[in-house]
Amino acid sequence: MLEFIVRGENIEVTEAIKAYVIKRLTRLERYLNDDNKYVAHVNLRSYQERTFKIEVTIQLPYLLLRAEDTQDDLYQSIDFVSDKLERQIRKYKTKVNRKSREKGYKGIDTFMNESLDEPQLEEEEDAQFEIVRTKHLSLKPMDVEEAILQMDLLGHNFFVFQDAESDLPAVVYKRKDGKYALIDTDL
Repeated sequence: MLEFIVRGENIEVTEAIKAYVIKRLTRLERYLNDDNKYVAHVNLRSYQERTFKIEVTIQLPYLLLRAEDTQDDLYQSIDFVSDKLERQIRKYKTKVNRKSREKGYKGIDTFMNESLDEPQLEEEEDAQFEIVRTKHLSLKPMDVEEAILQMDLLGHNFFVFQDAESDLPAVVYKRKDGKYALIDTDL
């Protein structure tokens, strides 16, 4: 069962918008066990250039579902995000079903509905993850500003470093909006 937390930034979330979000995302419940409750965090944004962005995050026990889309039409954006999330669940379910047949893995039944019989799942191709290059690096202690400067000097979109304050690995990366973000680790 999904619970919805819908909030808006620069947009008033009317009952009609909330009802449409719930209607579209409730389709995902057929993939989830009825016994468990999960929270769907929905964030709607309106931009000055008259575009709308929707972000949806659903935390499952072994999987984080997240999708976002930006369109000129809010309702179209909601439709696209719903479809993306459904594809993610089907892809994950297909992968886990194959693993369970091959290795006896049983982790999926804690949150996925096993009673679904969808022939299209077997037809979907599982993406092959091919490692084409491996890099080894030694983490150097530095502060966040120095890591951002190093990343920019190298022309990369992210940079892994050792935080000088915590002595733990961290990552800085450049976001799509051109701003920077930090991923901290803890042990």
